[in-house]
Amino acid sequence: MTPRQPQPTLVIIAAGLGWNIIHHHKPATRLNFRPIAPGALSLTCPAQATLRTALPIAQHGIVASGWHHHDLARPWFWEQSAALVNGPRIWTEARRAGQTVGMAFFQQSLGETLDLVISPKPIHRHHGGLILDCYTRPEPLYAELRAALGRPFDFYHYWGPLARARVGRWIAQAARAILQRPDAPHHLFLYLPTLDYDQQRHGPHSPQTAAALNEFIAQIEPLIATAEDQNRAWVLTGDYAIEPVSPQGAIFPNRLLRQAGLFHTRQTARMLYPDFFTSRAFAIVDHQIAHVHVPDPDHLPAVRDLLQAQTGIAQILDRNAQTHQNIHHPPRSGDLLLIAAPGHWFAYPWWTHPRQAPDYANHMDIHNKPGFDPCELYFAFPPPRTSQNTARIRGSHGRSGPGCEVATAGHFPHATTFDQLATALHHHLTP
Repeated sequence: MTPRQPQPTLVIIAAGLGWNIIHHHKPATRLNFRPIAPGALSLTCPAQATLRTALPIAQHGIVASGWHHHDLARPWFWEQSAALVNGPRIWTEARRAGQTVGMAFFQQSLGETLDLVISPKPIHRHHGGLILDCYTRPEPLYAELRAALGRPFDFYHYWGPLARARVGRWIAQAARAILQRPDAPHHLFLYLPTLDYDQQRHGPHSPQTAAALNEFIAQIEPLIATAEDQNRAWVLTGDYAIEPVSPQGAIFPNRLLRQAGLFHTRQTARMLYPDFFTSRAFAIVDHQIAHVHVPDPDHLPAVRDLLQAQTGIAQILDRNAQTHQNIHHPPRSGDLLLIAAPGHWFAYPWWTHPRQAPDYANHMDIHNKPGFDPCELYFAFPPPRTSQNTARIRGSHGRSGPGCEVATAGHFPHATTFDQLATALHHHLTP
């Protein structure tokens, strides 16, 4: 008996597409949005991993958008290897049945079991600067998309002080061009960052976010229309909702740990660099989530007491509490997991004087900092230095629960949570 062939699919995961901005700004659109509960940790890479595996964090292992690598004694953020995501993929059976799958602009997508991939992959020159390029499979795909769209992908609007909502135009148009190819994949997964930047800069209720939301609608409606013309099932979902944070909302766990003598540094040319080899405790931060590593369990009570006294931390979860919530994945997870209170977020700095800042603090360096740094969205003087002023950040994410719902539209209307949506997609893609 021939197995059922799943209906071709378009899956769009949109950064920062929270129910809060749909409800507040009420964009003019034919799309019928509804709220669903987010994942347990409302962060970029955990959401993408859950969507492609239909597994909880404890199983797929993506505990944040970066984590501490114990064997190297250093953090790495925004790595692109698909091997970092554990577990079978929701499209495995569809590919075995002869269907094809593509993925565009997902983070951990290089080396994935796919028929089509496109992801930004610039090359760093030894003398400085970048060769701006995208990794694609098949290899000619990026050149073909540049020719079809009449321009290359705009890397400088993808992240940093120049990041803008309009970067999503190229991505959405490229996805539409992929769907219109003779060899279009049966199922296409797309990540769209359009709504991320101005919400972090100005907050979700700002006029800038309203403008970004209108830009977003203009980007996705033609793409969804193409999917409908091709009789594709489609779903659009946010990965997290960005909530307002105050100018005084930043929390500095590494600064607290250093002042208590637990976070160690080494001084180089007046700059203080972290010493992860000898530190008794340190935090790897990602927006409103922080993984605190405590190599010696004897120091756990002191670290916990120190952090409990800090205003702005809503929850401190030990390993047992994380395991109970299905979000603990050793050794990537911290011994303690911090969740910020509403209006707060975690910043990675440990120094107290600007001259002590390590070299990367004033630059875009998304890989080496021990945490996500939203201050890279702003220039400092003189450019191209980036800001260290955490008071300029007005939006963050990572918390879950009431008020943090994401928005979704399209197929699978019975899903009420992000995890259920991933499971519904899995069932849809299984012959």
